[in-house]
Amino acid sequence: MKIMVTGGAGFIGSHVVDRYIEEGHDVIVVDDLSTGFRENVNERARFHELDIRDERVMELIRDERPDVINHHAAQMDVRKAVEDPFYDADVNIHGTLNLLEACKECSVDKVIYISTGGAVFGEVTKIPVPEDEAINPLSPYGITKHTVEHYLFAYRANFGLNYTVLRYPNVYGPRQNPHGEAGVVAIFTLQMSSGIQPTIYGDGTKTRDYVYISDVVEANRLALRNGDGEIYNLGWGKEVSDFQIFDGVRKGLDLAVEPRYDAVRSGEIGRICLDGSKIKRALGWEPKVSLQEGIRRTIEYFNENASRQEE
Repeated sequence: MKIMVTGGAGFIGSHVVDRYIEEGHDVIVVDDLSTGFRENVNERARFHELDIRDERVMELIRDERPDVINHHAAQMDVRKAVEDPFYDADVNIHGTLNLLEACKECSVDKVIYISTGGAVFGEVTKIPVPEDEAINPLSPYGITKHTVEHYLFAYRANFGLNYTVLRYPNVYGPRQNPHGEAGVVAIFTLQMSSGIQPTIYGDGTKTRDYVYISDVVEANRLALRNGDGEIYNLGWGKEVSDFQIFDGVRKGLDLAVEPRYDAVRSGEIGRICLDGSKIKRALGWEPKVSLQEGIRRTIEYFNENASRQEE
């Protein structure tokens, strides 16, 4: 199968590329390297440094004729989305429409679209959150990611373009950027290792659902040939607080550091964890790497690649 992975130089996308190549697929990577890194790209993939809004993406899809587009590329910084919603919408909506129009013209079979489980729902009334929970996003990022889900439904109904939506939890593991706004496991690991006192935004009780990278990659593998027209939450269905993550990294590094606390940032919700029972029933997917083991593996990676983490 020929697969194009947008955002394939990023943390999650590059791991997905690796797995697809291991499975014997022909993989093309499209990434503008605004947040991804060229060294993340598998040497057996064909790499194109392109913004998904660029008209040359249409030409590339016309030339390559991929069977599937795995769409990870996005503006994913909640804080940046609040500060500049025009840019957020331009990348996440305009950029995706550029891909969908190319898919329509070139008869691409399927899009695997990466949405967000945390940001699309907003504050929720049910924990863990099922796919059919009311959608009331608090951030422009959540709005744009959810909007594309509607476009996918329309393109399938009108043009026969298949899709599977994967709503991600908080994903962590090797290659995560410790200098970004997201990725608290990586951020805490680098800060504590460097003698910097980490900041928790809020009082430490804000919760998320944390899934290790290899488990998320497996969902992307399964979605290649399954789940057409479906939306799936990925998650343990277990709330993990900011302080629990802090404490897990602290114990993993065997340090006695204490956090500092600051105000909650705009657009962030208080509680979320995702009900993954639908994808378990349909595709047999469920997370396997425990939080303790995942943090251990992440710390090990950062210790082995310490020089690379310097800005």
